[in-house]
Amino acid sequence: MAHRRCLHVLSRHAAALLSLKTPPTLPFSTSISLKGLTPFQHRSLISSTLGPTNWSHYRHFSSNKNDDEGEDVDEDEDEDEETADESYEGEEIGDTVPDLGREYTLEEKEAEAAEIGYKVLGPLRKSDRVFKKYEPAFAVVQIGSHQFKVSNGDSIFTERLKFCEVNDKLILNKVLLLGSQHQTIIGRPMVPDAAVHAVVEEHALDAKVIIFKKKRRKNYRRTKGHRQELTKLRIVDIQGIEKRVEVATAA
Repeated sequence: MAHRRCLHVLSRHAAALLSLKTPPTLPFSTSISLKGLTPFQHRSLISSTLGPTNWSHYRHFSSNKNDDEGEDVDEDEDEDEETADESYEGEEIGDTVPDLGREYTLEEKEAEAAEIGYKVLGPLRKSDRVFKKYEPAFAVVQIGSHQFKVSNGDSIFTERLKFCEVNDKLILNKVLLLGSQHQTIIGRPMVPDAAVHAVVEEHALDAKVIIFKKKRRKNYRRTKGHRQELTKLRIVDIQGIEKRVEVATAA
């Protein structure tokens, strides 16, 4: 960029010398090397070889509109490069690269899980008898931003739940409604002292969804695929409502 500006300055001086009636003689014995000099050094060299010149007695005209704009563009590019280099040097690696290996404390895990709507009790043991027979009761639970109507023995697929592994016992504590054959409890918005117990059976991927984007007459086509991470839960118990089973008597 500096060499280009120097060439523009030299061309202007040449035009000024041609316009003068008595052009000064140049010392041909002096060899001028333009490499490795700053613009200020170029100007001082030109002033020393050509003598004192009047900068206001001539004006450079050009029929090409891009000649005058070229210098401004070059200067803007130089300024942009300098500012970009300064901003890049001022940034730290920790500010731009996300911390993928973050370690959560036990309190942070419990708080984030409670915000989603569940609590991890621990791994399922062989001695635990959590699976029961079907009971005539249902519940409406909220996990994240989704609501599910579940009963004892049902299996549901939710978005991937963090901080839990396969065969972990969970408590779904955001219960919106409880119902049975003899009673219905509606929460405002949650039902107090109600809980739904579940077991994590699997972490899986949903079917692939194709995302296709196109802009006509722009030669723009993009095709992407997405598979949502899911967690399969098995409902094992519903607590907080009476579940009376009517026994059929022989006539």
